[in-house]
Amino acid sequence: MQQQAIQQQSPGFFRGVQDMLPLSVAVIPWGILAGSAAMNAGLSILQAVGMSALVFAGAAQLVSLSMLMTGASLLSIILTVFFLTSQHFIYALSLREDIKPLPLSKRLSIGFLLTDELYATAMLKKQPSYAYMLGAGLSFYVSWVGFSLVGILLANTVPDLSNLHLEFSMVVVFLVMAVMLIQNRAAVYGVIASSLSVWVLSWLEVRSAILLAGFAGMWVAAMFDGSEG
Repeated sequence: MQQQAIQQQSPGFFRGVQDMLPLSVAVIPWGILAGSAAMNAGLSILQAVGMSALVFAGAAQLVSLSMLMTGASLLSIILTVFFLTSQHFIYALSLREDIKPLPLSKRLSIGFLLTDELYATAMLKKQPSYAYMLGAGLSFYVSWVGFSLVGILLANTVPDLSNLHLEFSMVVVFLVMAVMLIQNRAAVYGVIASSLSVWVLSWLEVRSAILLAGFAGMWVAAMFDGSEG
């Protein structure tokens, strides 16, 4: 009963749409690029639309398409995509207590819509309701598939969309998420540590600079979060 009362008091579907709006807009160039890349990789229009609608993972789509174009094996593509998207298991575990009381059909719908963006948006709420997560996730899904379709249609008239450097939107999306989640001093220190680390490691020409900087930021944030607790 207490869980139901909290869910009823939580923001609803349209608040989820509203909170997801900045990310839905930021992902537009990325979606266009993914649709165009699918066509350039030799997929049919139906296959390209199906990939965006069913896979629904921007980085995984672009990486798998580039591997497909270079002749990579199916096994190597599957393994790469698995490790590339493995953070979703952590997201699911984090949200488990919030969605555990829901029917299986609702849990599956949130599972399908669960992305980096939905997780970041849900983390803004103490206990996000199903309606809130559905609104946020579904609006982002519609934006992704819709603008992927735009990229698919533009691929025939503007064949070199990759030259427009639309991939910059990947950075924009994650910057928006980072700003959304900076809510305490620990997060601020983590961002500063990551930024300084990636700059220094890149200057030293360390190949895994971004990965190591990410770990450094998480360690610093966890350290200060523990001290504040």
